[in-house]
Amino acid sequence: MHLAQAKLKWFRRKVQAWAKLHKRQFPWRNTKDPYAILVAEFLLQKTNAPLVAPLYQAFMERYPTISTLADAPTEEVAKLLQPLGLCFRAERLHQSAQLLVKEYAGKIPNKETQLLLLPGVGKYIARSVCANAFGQPKAVIDTNVARILERFFGLQGGRVKSRCRILWSAAEQVAPQTKVSAWNLGLFDFGAAVCTPKNPRCIECPLRQQCDYFAKQS
Repeated sequence: MHLAQAKLKWFRRKVQAWAKLHKRQFPWRNTKDPYAILVAEFLLQKTNAPLVAPLYQAFMERYPTISTLADAPTEEVAKLLQPLGLCFRAERLHQSAQLLVKEYAGKIPNKETQLLLLPGVGKYIARSVCANAFGQPKAVIDTNVARILERFFGLQGGRVKSRCRILWSAAEQVAPQTKVSAWNLGLFDFGAAVCTPKNPRCIECPLRQQCDYFAKQS
């Protein structure tokens, strides 16, 4: 599946211009520490970023290193993360920390294939860590990105967006060659602020001129 180059380049340019003016600030965006970014990605699973921010700060103060997290009782970690729900994520994050200490001397690997071996780490988290911590050109798909790509390009992704080859192909095609981490974050912010799941702000959207979804609503 190949996207039309003219439309793709226009989309990229518009999103990048919007992102420069509307970048959200979160603590995990101010670090390149792979451990801090891995923790953030675990906490952000199926949870809005503004809800995660205060708990992330508390978590990093309690467990500033992989070793301190690995040594903590699982129940203690689970209790701290309880306000976010999804209790399984605490257990998997703790298991990942223990595995990293045992197999990688407490270092976060910089290869997607190695990250995928960690409990609870799928393609999205692995690629996010590679992009945000190690500066690798790895595009990602989350619900925000999937929604934007489907609407703008008129794509029909599968039921499970994170496994849809069409959407992954589109995400990789639209991503720029450099600064992919900033690109990914810009798409997240755009999906959260403009191309929202319900009542998207189409009238204000800088993409409306070439958006398939907007054209169908008009």
